[in-house]
Amino acid sequence: MSADRAGVVVVGAGIAGVACAGELIRAGIPVQLRERARVTGGRMASKRFDGRPADLGAAYLTVDDPDFAAVVEGWRAAGLAREWTDTLIAYGPAGRREVTGPMRWAAPRGLRSLVEHLARELPVTHDRLVMTVEPGPRVDGRACEAAVLAMPGPQAALLLDPALTAATGAVEAQRWSSALTGVLRFPARRWPDFRGAFVNGHPLLSLVCDDGDRRGDGAPVLVAHTTPEFAAGHLLQPTAAGPAIEQAVRDLLGLPEPAELVYVHRWTYAQPADAAAGATYHLDDDGIGLAGDAFGRPRVQSAWRSGRDLGRALVARLLA
Repeated sequence: MSADRAGVVVVGAGIAGVACAGELIRAGIPVQLRERARVTGGRMASKRFDGRPADLGAAYLTVDDPDFAAVVEGWRAAGLAREWTDTLIAYGPAGRREVTGPMRWAAPRGLRSLVEHLARELPVTHDRLVMTVEPGPRVDGRACEAAVLAMPGPQAALLLDPALTAATGAVEAQRWSSALTGVLRFPARRWPDFRGAFVNGHPLLSLVCDDGDRRGDGAPVLVAHTTPEFAAGHLLQPTAAGPAIEQAVRDLLGLPEPAELVYVHRWTYAQPADAAAGATYHLDDDGIGLAGDAFGRPRVQSAWRSGRDLGRALVARLLA
């Protein structure tokens, strides 16, 4: 790397950005990993309530990629991840039924702890808001070898100079849906036995998880995710949606007591609405890379693989 240029600037310390930066660091390429939030994790977000974490973003993770399986096994060995369930409930017009699928993994300390574990030796700068990515490439006016935007496309679009036509076109092609996440703590566990439930055809709810079961501590906490349609009408004042989310969960599960705590988190860009076919990342001749779960199915594994693959592509280019 030339003395007057930074190495690679990775913007976004979710799992895609962390996976990308890790590949670069292991290859000896200088990296600056910048995150606008106070913590690492991105949409694998957790928040503590009276010292106990609850997951606000991704509800769980699944694994079918051998390389990602090795990462998950490392988390398990470190006591950070646990197998949760392969069976969830589905509510719908036909009633309540069990549905089986892949093993879902959860994290006793919250899914954010998994990203933090991967980032433990990376140079992450938090509370660092990036304003512009320009040709050169240049990040906030400083030249670098490459710039990676590991974030939802609409957020990346706000940073990109229109002259970066390839990257701008790639992010504008992405479509994203919104969601609200409600954390509900009750006085006691009074719901029917279930681990998590897909809620089909509901005007408000899409998924409800028993967070005490998911985390393994038996806490009387449920986490509910709303439909995009409901979220779209409450993005300006998400906390005002709390009573409606609570009532919908109580009606669904027949809960007699109100929640003693209701917290609502807004996800303007919760997940990509369309799975992209083809490459697992974007890297153009301008030196701009894009990574995240928009390049594949909306899964934690997809985001990790996107960042990993982009990191490897940058290593091959920069060390050629």
